[in-house]
Amino acid sequence: MANERALVVVPSWIGDAIMAQPLFARLKAQNPQLKIDALAPAWVRPVLSRMAEIAAVHASPFAHGELNLGQRLQIARELKQGGYDRAYILPNSFKSALMPWLAGIPRRIGFTGECRFGLINERHRLNKAALPLMVERFAQLAEPVGEPLPRPVAPPRLVSSHGQQAAVRTALGLAQEGDSNAIRPVILCPGAEYGAAKRWPARHFTALAWELIRSGHPVWLLGSSKDHAIAEGIREQVPGDCRNLCGHTRIDQAIDLIAQASLVVCNDSGLMHIAAALDRPTIALFGSSSPDFTPPLSPKATVMRTDIVCSPCFKRICPLGHTDCLEKLLPAQVIEMCQARLNG
Repeated sequence: MANERALVVVPSWIGDAIMAQPLFARLKAQNPQLKIDALAPAWVRPVLSRMAEIAAVHASPFAHGELNLGQRLQIARELKQGGYDRAYILPNSFKSALMPWLAGIPRRIGFTGECRFGLINERHRLNKAALPLMVERFAQLAEPVGEPLPRPVAPPRLVSSHGQQAAVRTALGLAQEGDSNAIRPVILCPGAEYGAAKRWPARHFTALAWELIRSGHPVWLLGSSKDHAIAEGIREQVPGDCRNLCGHTRIDQAIDLIAQASLVVCNDSGLMHIAAALDRPTIALFGSSSPDFTPPLSPKATVMRTDIVCSPCFKRICPLGHTDCLEKLLPAQVIEMCQARLNG
């Protein structure tokens, strides 16, 4: 099977895409000669490029819920030229299964999902109790239909080289590792793309940043341009070595910055999964979401949450208006955990 080629339709969320990496690793273990390409949105491409198993990425330009059948037909014609033997469709939507079917890929593998009879011709039935984690559900697709998932499932892994890490420090004007004033930073990620109910309060991050800097640890604030204003508010209240990098980095640069951290403190977000996949010491703060489905998968990751009756609600905005699941996760608790991890 030296010339086999597979296409993987990848989810649109960065964290979900990272959960797919163990599937790619299993497929390559089964056939080291298999060439794996991905179909994914542009913002996920930098993450896939840091997975050793992925050869190429085709762009999927569609907004959430967009059908645009004409453009899907055009992309399907391009995919047909790839000569793929099989496709793995990871999202459960009808639209995600459409292009592999239109491209005539003979084996189309996935869970039954959303009215996909015919579009998926190797259909797995999802047993949520047997496969509680997203990473397990994706890994299951490497097995024949009806076969149990071999365990353990290795955690996701991303690649970041020393050269890439040095390049991002140069690009952002940061001291190079090895310089006398270059100490590995603690990276704080105050954002969460999904919504406010997943964000630890900015004033809590401020208290944490203050204590870290007082203890001699430089702080980098990392996130998207949407997080810049919140991060700037934190930086302005903290004296000393605190850098607001939110909105100043591409995803690939964020990967290389996180790879250099002594510790990452983050909300349940794509950056949380990046930190875990780089095997960095991580403290993950959970509010409206649950670590029971998509936890940070690393032995160096610690989950912190409050034992409050209304959590998890899985809402973008707190339906009760108080966000106590995060408000009552106090800075003193997180500071204590940070000190334990940094001193450990």
